[in-house]
Amino acid sequence: MNDLTQSDADALIAKLGADARAAAAVLAETSAERKHAALIGAADALKAAEDAILDANAEDLVFGEEKGLPPAMIDRLKLDPARIRAMAEGLRAVAEQPDPVGKVLAEWDRPNGLHIQRVATPLGVIGVIYESRPNVTADAAALALKSGNAVILRGGSESLNSATAIHACLMQGLRQAGLPEAAIQMIPTRDRAAVGAMLRAQGLIDVIVPRGGKGLVGRVQAEARVPVFAHLEGICHVYADADADLEKARRVIVNAKARRTGICGSAECLLIDWKFYTKHGAVLIEDLLAAGVEVRAEGELAKIPGTVKASPEDFGREYLDMIIAAKLVDGVDEAIDHIRRYGSGHTEAILTENDATGDRFFKRLDSAILMRNASTQFADGGEFGMGAEIGIATGKMHARGPVGAEQLTSFKYLVTGDGTIRA
Repeated sequence: MNDLTQSDADALIAKLGADARAAAAVLAETSAERKHAALIGAADALKAAEDAILDANAEDLVFGEEKGLPPAMIDRLKLDPARIRAMAEGLRAVAEQPDPVGKVLAEWDRPNGLHIQRVATPLGVIGVIYESRPNVTADAAALALKSGNAVILRGGSESLNSATAIHACLMQGLRQAGLPEAAIQMIPTRDRAAVGAMLRAQGLIDVIVPRGGKGLVGRVQAEARVPVFAHLEGICHVYADADADLEKARRVIVNAKARRTGICGSAECLLIDWKFYTKHGAVLIEDLLAAGVEVRAEGELAKIPGTVKASPEDFGREYLDMIIAAKLVDGVDEAIDHIRRYGSGHTEAILTENDATGDRFFKRLDSAILMRNASTQFADGGEFGMGAEIGIATGKMHARGPVGAEQLTSFKYLVTGDGTIRA
């Protein structure tokens, strides 16, 4: 289905949205056991369909290369047996988590005789718009189902075949558990008109989660008429403090940048305290260069052989590549000022053995995730014990940081009286 008119796209989303709302009503009262069964069934189906998924992914890789996707995007798109296993394990991990729906968040009694409970409840229908990564199909569906929400998935044009194969496994899990197939729907078109229709779907979709590059997320944030959980960019910083342990710093910095450059938790800027640099020299920069990273360095660091002189535009930039900006700073406060100016509110890390300095970094910065002596590559719901994540939210309303099943719930108040009236 391609070349949709606006009216065609609106009609498509209206149909999917109506079906999703009906499914959401069922899911809101579905037992934890049935949701668990659906997720385990989907995980088993993924394992059994490994060859079919890899074949579909091969088609997508050809499409992506013909489209001229950069290496980082190709890496996001590519599946292999290990990544498929990780998807299945993610489904199982979500299945084993406590069910967030119906959880009593608080309760109290009033002098007037009322007993009040604040209880977690599903959001309703979630729309997920994502690029490249086929695994988001499984992660988003699992978290939505676990939290009692129906979901409408709109994967990237380059990952349509892979996402369709994964979606078929999710459908198998739903059928085995006797749950409505409309609980997890996928938009069957590459046409971008469907994205616009989702963003206009007030009354059908309760929240939109975009997961992709700056262009996609910027469009969603600008055009959406429904609430959005999103981050625009992952401009993550690592600060090596004067009191950083050298070996810890060397290990963490290379991992934070080079483990996987195409993820939003990849470090994009290294800040080094002058005192650390005076004591240890160029070792952190040399480690990055040895790992194949292009270091765009400012000031004194630009004198290190192999670096590239940084321009002002190199700071506050999300590379998603084997490139990092680097500069020297005079203490933690200058590092904090730099991050406040150039950061995107995603993830920042400090490397220090000084508790007071670490505390100051944590208190004065307000990014969604702050770390000490750990790689920014841990900015991931799976690594946080959530089983998976539907995205990272950098806003300050409702969800923040990795968005897992618990973050896909709202709450309602249950009030019980005994013929109680108000004077």
